[in-house]
Amino acid sequence: MPPTRLPTAAGCTLQDAGLDWDVIRVQRQLGIAAMAVLGARCGAVLEYPPKEVVYYFVASGTAAEWAVEGTQAIGKGGTLTIPPVRRTKGPGPHWRACPEGGDWLTDAHVLRSALEDCLPSRRGSEWSA
Repeated sequence: MPPTRLPTAAGCTLQDAGLDWDVIRVQRQLGIAAMAVLGARCGAVLEYPPKEVVYYFVASGTAAEWAVEGTQAIGKGGTLTIPPVRRTKGPGPHWRACPEGGDWLTDAHVLRSALEDCLPSRRGSEWSA
């Protein structure tokens, strides 16, 4: 069955997760800190201002085994509002990092490491006695 791609009034589409990608929902502050750690290894990142979250796109199937503090994995059965590719400002959902050349995905292992490095409970732990 083809993925659901329903248009919205703002030019966005509602798309099914779990087919071409899964997403990792992250509190905005943590997600932006992880973007800095990822640098060029970061794929597309969607920002959703009303809820103060960002979404990282990862390989389909990742959600089934994802377990990182402060995040939520969304896979098959979930949907996400996708803005036009070059929308980088709100209101509403917009790209914090635009998808480039059809490559939306961030490597899940690299994302996990970046997020864990940025977790408040982890920062500075290497300095504690």
